[in-house]
Amino acid sequence: MLGVLTKTAEKQYLKLPKKTQLLCDKQIDFLLENYRHSSLNSKKYDKSIGLWQARIDKFYRFYFLIQEDKYIIVSIKKHPK
Repeated sequence: MLGVLTKTAEKQYLKLPKKTQLLCDKQIDFLLENYRHSSLNSKKYDKSIGLWQARIDKFYRFYFLIQEDKYIIVSIKKHPK
């Protein structure tokens, strides 16, 4: 599978603290291997549009779509509490 960041997700990624960027990179690698990897704790976020949520750490999540042979990361943001 191929991983793609939207322009919005790319901007959000660049604003993350460096340590969180490194964690995000690791989690995206896990996503490309297996979107059900236990470290991701991935789950459907919005079934109507096929949006998934995955964990970066306890504070950040990324949201992605699965389209054909691509994972499209649409957003990276703080986890709402």
